Amino acid sequence: MGDDKTLRVIDEEGNEHDYEIVLTFKSDKTQKNYVVYKEPGDSDEVFAAIYNEEDTDGGRLMPIESDEEWDIVEEVLNTFLEEEEGQE
Repeated sequence: MGDDKTLRVIDEEGNEHDYEIVLTFKSDKTQKNYVVYKEPGDSDEVFAAIYNEEDTDGGRLMPIESDEEWDIVEEVLNTFLEEEEGQE
């Protein structure tokens, strides 16, 4: 990962894309680390992936493949967004 707020993703064709990190968290249930990110600017579309925080080469994102994991990510994201709205 890049600095604390950006994430550089290299796609399958070798193109680099910068994204804004919305949040990162570790699930007690799966014991995996997740990152939720979006395109820079006011985009409402978010993406999520699994990452290994101990990976020393910048990290490799792995796809979330189970519905259970997507439910966990959605729940954490919704809670985060509700807290953000409450602070405004």
